[in-house]
Amino acid sequence: MKEINRLLDQLRRAYDGDAWSGPSLQATLAGLTVAQAVAHPLAGAHSIWEIVLHLYTWLETVRRRLETNTLLGPTDEENWPLVPAEPTEAAWQHAQQQLRQAHERLLDAISGMHDADLDLFLAPLPEYSAGTPGSYYVLLHGLVQHNQYHTGQIALLRKAFA
Repeated sequence: MKEINRLLDQLRRAYDGDAWSGPSLQATLAGLTVAQAVAHPLAGAHSIWEIVLHLYTWLETVRRRLETNTLLGPTDEENWPLVPAEPTEAAWQHAQQQLRQAHERLLDAISGMHDADLDLFLAPLPEYSAGTPGSYYVLLHGLVQHNQYHTGQIALLRKAFA
């Protein structure tokens, strides 16, 4: 199996497949209410909705990095976007739909890559100091790890509602 296909498999499993680490992101989000999504059951922790918006940001950031071969990143405001002031069920569903669309766009971008591309390095931006250096291989594996980390956070926050 080609390494690109292995990475795609890992991203799919983490998002809505059979992840080795436990329930996928979609399984972890399933059935959450708006009230649960905006709640802050742990002092100082992000809400589930905030984490969903953060995950969306990084799916889009990694896709843009791959498409531009530039180590660009989100601003602080983009990294942790604000939940709508008046959260509604429609807005919560929209946030989840945006996450799914970003996931699909990223998979499409990766599908057009070759294994040799995984050895490429992103061109740094001098004005952006928050970029993590490394190859596309490191970037994509890092994204899988990032998604799993935040899925675990969401799973812990869900336990507060049990």
